[in-house]
Amino acid sequence: MSPSASPPVVRGEPVQVADGVHVIPDGRTELVPNVGIVVGEEAALVVDTGLGPRNGAYVLERARRLAGGRRLYLTLTHFHPEHGYGAQAFKGVATIVAPRAQRDELRRKGAAYLDMFRGLGPAVAAELEGTELVAPDVVHDGDAAIDLGGHTAVLRPVGPAHTVGDQVVLVDDRVLFGGDLLETRIFPITPYFPPHDTDVDPRRWIDVLDRLAALAPEVVVPGHGEVTDSSVIGDVRDYLTYVRTEADRLRAAGVPADEAATAIDRSARDRWPTWERPEWITLAVRAFYDAAPGH
Repeated sequence: MSPSASPPVVRGEPVQVADGVHVIPDGRTELVPNVGIVVGEEAALVVDTGLGPRNGAYVLERARRLAGGRRLYLTLTHFHPEHGYGAQAFKGVATIVAPRAQRDELRRKGAAYLDMFRGLGPAVAAELEGTELVAPDVVHDGDAAIDLGGHTAVLRPVGPAHTVGDQVVLVDDRVLFGGDLLETRIFPITPYFPPHDTDVDPRRWIDVLDRLAALAPEVVVPGHGEVTDSSVIGDVRDYLTYVRTEADRLRAAGVPADEAATAIDRSARDRWPTWERPEWITLAVRAFYDAAPGH
């Protein structure tokens, strides 16, 4: 992961993308997620917080503006710092809800990821100053539905894929928050960092995308990149399937992982020339190599 040219700061105002559903767009700034705020008649749900306490406080303030005096909930799409390390701003103010696998993954890896992200540059380290890792108030196994009053948000664990504790949020069966299972015109982030973290499961990730496509959402909020429609699910699936097919072919032919990564990196850049952050391609190849059947 490379340090961002722009500070990793959540900026701007929430934009309504569907009835009751608002997004603070990431502006295609690295290490800034799309942040969701879903407002019902009785409560509001925030999806992701940004990186560190200052971003968390900014998101909380925007959520309070929209929610008024309604009860607040917070949930995260996964444990990674740019998505959830602003949660401490919500502690005691909102009910924080998480799938058990995500909570457990934060316990195992949270401190190490905090150290790793601090090393990405002074701007990132500054946003992480004073960060405290926050446990959820409510842990769920399987789907958890939150009735916000006129709008229902279903929190659905789907990992392991991008992370062990991946969770999507489906609002009114129409709007899908996909976290980093989905990016718009960005090569999917494949956090394959042996020996420290090898839990990404790219083969299962493809199966998860098939299930998400079957939901046929009208609006899709990716972890990073522009809010879009369900076509982004197919785009990401096509890319991961291509990498899987090529990695399996080259591995079967006895090509070493390093050579395969170089070859697939070159061909993927040619196939998806408008996509950003191609540094993730080689990590995806290595993950597929190591996750190959019989490996």
